[in-house]
Amino acid sequence: MKKALYLKYLLIVITVLALNSQYTSYAQNLESKIDSLLLEKYLPNAPGATFLISKNGNIIYKKAFGLSNLELNLPMHTENVFEIGSMTKQFTAVSILMLVEQNKVSLDDEITKYIPDYPTKGKKITVHHLLNHTSGIKSYTTLKKLYDIDKNDLTPIELIAFFKNEPMDFNPGEQYKYNNSGYVILGYIIEKVSGLSYGEFVIKNIFEKLNMNNSTYGNHRKVIKNRASGHHMKENYENSRFVSYSLSYAAGALISSVIDLNIWQQALIENKLIKKETLDKAYTNYSLNNGEKTNYGYGWNIKILGGKPSYEHGGFIFGFKSMGVYLPESDIYVVGLNNCDCNSPTKVTRKIAELAAKY
Repeated sequence: MKKALYLKYLLIVITVLALNSQYTSYAQNLESKIDSLLLEKYLPNAPGATFLISKNGNIIYKKAFGLSNLELNLPMHTENVFEIGSMTKQFTAVSILMLVEQNKVSLDDEITKYIPDYPTKGKKITVHHLLNHTSGIKSYTTLKKLYDIDKNDLTPIELIAFFKNEPMDFNPGEQYKYNNSGYVILGYIIEKVSGLSYGEFVIKNIFEKLNMNNSTYGNHRKVIKNRASGHHMKENYENSRFVSYSLSYAAGALISSVIDLNIWQQALIENKLIKKETLDKAYTNYSLNNGEKTNYGYGWNIKILGGKPSYEHGGFIFGFKSMGVYLPESDIYVVGLNNCDCNSPTKVTRKIAELAAKY
């Protein structure tokens, strides 16, 4: 009897060890494949990148490649912080949804409730349209005259005045067209409702609450620990050009790290900021007036990757590009940040997410 019991326990131990060995082998194989992809893309003597993968809330990969500053020949490390560009829109959308939960904003509110003199041409433009890029408002980043003001520190209402009299591209809800102007207006709505500046609202209600200690609203004068330098490529690498953060504002002015962005994603999953049913609104693939899908929610692209749903968004701002992908069915989050606007992490981040989902 004792011998049979002993053999039973021995079999269990052997099985567990075999499974652990198999898992370790899989993990090492995945790491090797990802290393190969990223070492080929981000060379040691060029602007670099940081990447992180988490699965079921646990970080399974975190590495840095290349240089964080070419002038000083500083190597990249995973604590480096980057301008994340349009990944900012996730934070703007969730900030609006926080105010929706507080009954301070409605998704059906017309923008004239907050900007009474906005020339809507008799059209009903709602908060939903702004969030979903279906407002028809002209995106100010498509205007050539932008370069006349890109170094100026503007108030939100001055930035809105820059584009508000432009002709609309289409009637609200008729088309999807990626639109930075809509997120500028959303930032102003956050300010008007909360009494805080957009940056103050995000820092107080998101960054500080979640202990995202390496994230902030962009500031050229402030010393920001571990800030990576932005670069651009023409014939040779150059330092990125100066642009006022007030220009990208709630559409793209936030700074963060892969570590903090993972904290952000896990906080969303755990409903630390908004309820699940509220977050589901951000992850909904909305339809146009004619029923056609937009493949966009609120601050996230709604896509399919490897046959499974994917919530993702990238970012571009002078000197930097970013990409984050969340696969809800596998609970996998992959984020990549790089410090040259010449070397986008979008494709490789999606590839890594697809690989990770197979392990």
